[in-house]
Amino acid sequence: MATKSSPTTTQTAPAHAAKKAPRILAGSTEAIDAAARKQTLALYETALKLMQAGKFEKAHVAFTQMLTTAPHDLADRIRMYISACVAQISKGSTRYDYAISLLNQGNYEDAREHFQAILLKEKSADYAFYGLALLASMTGDTATCIEHLTEAIRLNTQNRFQARSDSDFDSVADDPRFTELLYPEA
Repeated sequence: MATKSSPTTTQTAPAHAAKKAPRILAGSTEAIDAAARKQTLALYETALKLMQAGKFEKAHVAFTQMLTTAPHDLADRIRMYISACVAQISKGSTRYDYAISLLNQGNYEDAREHFQAILLKEKSADYAFYGLALLASMTGDTATCIEHLTEAIRLNTQNRFQARSDSDFDSVADDPRFTELLYPEA
């Protein structure tokens, strides 16, 4: 049985064919697209400035909100900056973990430097104040311990409950200021 082969034909578009604009029901999308792009670029610049200022949490929020409406050509860059923000945010907790490990090894001055570096970047880092309170307790500086623990509790009341069961505060446990701070309702 013989099969018939048919010649293949290839159609090519003429070289002078113009690029067609998308069909729309009414009006023009160009004005809307230009205004939206301008607004997105302004938000993009603001988010970049937040990153440069070290405000990674705020930059992350801005980039994430922008991603849903961003033009395709910016979306990849926005995703990259979101990843960079997440990495920087998690770096703060890594520095804290490292400072705690230094504290547990008895490297008090190095630990202090790391806790203070966290506070330079984020003034409301309750966990860094808590770490400084631990450090002060472990080195016998009761007044500084109470001061830092007071600030840690002011910023995050959960620190009060954490400190109640933290054996690193045993050296200051008998101080009436410490008891009053941890059990204000008593």
